[in-house]
Amino acid sequence: MTSKTDATEAFVWIWLPGETEPVVAGRLTQDGDRLLFTYGASYRDRKNAIPIYEPELPLQRGTIAPKPGLTMPSCIRDGSPDAWGRRVIINRLTGAKPDAAGIPDISEITYLLQSGSDRIGALDFQTSSKDYVPRLAAEASFEELLEAAERIEKGLPLTPALDQALNHGTSIGGARPKALIDGEDRKYIAKFSSSTDTHSVVKAEFIAMRLAAACGLHAAQVSITQAAGKDVLLIERFDREQAAQGWTRRAMVSGLTMLGLDEMMARYASYEDLAELIRHRFTDPDETLKELYGRLCFNILCGNTDDHARNHAAFWDGKALRLTPAYDICPQNRAGGEASQAMLIKGVARASTIATCLEAAPDFHLTKDEAASLIETQIATLAETWQSVCDEAALSPVDQKLFAGRQFLNPYCVEGLEGHGALKDAFDVGRSVMVG
Repeated sequence: MTSKTDATEAFVWIWLPGETEPVVAGRLTQDGDRLLFTYGASYRDRKNAIPIYEPELPLQRGTIAPKPGLTMPSCIRDGSPDAWGRRVIINRLTGAKPDAAGIPDISEITYLLQSGSDRIGALDFQTSSKDYVPRLAAEASFEELLEAAERIEKGLPLTPALDQALNHGTSIGGARPKALIDGEDRKYIAKFSSSTDTHSVVKAEFIAMRLAAACGLHAAQVSITQAAGKDVLLIERFDREQAAQGWTRRAMVSGLTMLGLDEMMARYASYEDLAELIRHRFTDPDETLKELYGRLCFNILCGNTDDHARNHAAFWDGKALRLTPAYDICPQNRAGGEASQAMLIKGVARASTIATCLEAAPDFHLTKDEAASLIETQIATLAETWQSVCDEAALSPVDQKLFAGRQFLNPYCVEGLEGHGALKDAFDVGRSVMVG
């Protein structure tokens, strides 16, 4: 008998472009340690059917096995819950912390079926091929978020998502608490502060995202609020669009999927390879290359070393790819200087330095002088807008002193920057303005 932790079959439902209701696309089945996918005949016959992701799951009859080296289609894995979602599911199914002794193995299909239906992208997973029944436990309204403290004081119940994020984050441990929030005309991902934070991680991400936008990067819209005494970062969802009949969902694939990798191979993901893919498979490749290069440079300047390949993504319309807005730009806690990016930058180099970025410039169709000018503009923008964004975040003087010059514009950024005196001088000026 199949237990609640080892489901072996799921039906994949998809929101086709412009549609507000899903249709069943096919079936996912367990085959040893692999997950196989088969499109349904009724889906293949649809005039508006698209492949879930062409390189991995082309629209064809028959069973499709994962690409060599993978245990499941990476485009399906993109729809699986993140680290926080997995910890919530483990806790719900077993009543224990994920790192407790004796936790049973949970199948990937179980994670797909146990996670909320309003997941990132345009896929969902069901036990039925006939009836679509959404799982809404991961959601809350914007009003419920803002009224959380009052509801707690009155002894009124919170939604499961808010209860988990606000009250039980430390009992589950691990990744940062989050929930999905519905507004009247927008949807959000909410990230919460944690009782284990040694500094304001939520405000650090808010500041970085706002500064990225100020630097001209296409970044997701963010705002910051409080709920029950905790800071909450609200990221406006860019994979949802409101139509007259309801909400449409935009299909997405991660950088890891585009590069044909999984978590076990993530250390091989590189900006160089992603740039090559952009040149051949993206709309507006030159504009996209410059955007991605700007994100790489900004990650280094703001101290975001968590730029792994799942933190890059593209919209997929069935034919071509387009870079999504930037997200998850979060400066990492940093005691010293030397640091490296999660993704390789040029060859085997991943040092978090401007010099490494300059070496990679030709991969993005930029000369080194053009790249240096882009970086210098980012530095100047950081210095000019730093104080106003910190004020907007109500950042404490202690955290502002912690962030400036350590996460943001850490001196290691200019390590090995010989031959670019003007860029080094611009960095020193910008850093002095921010540090004060």
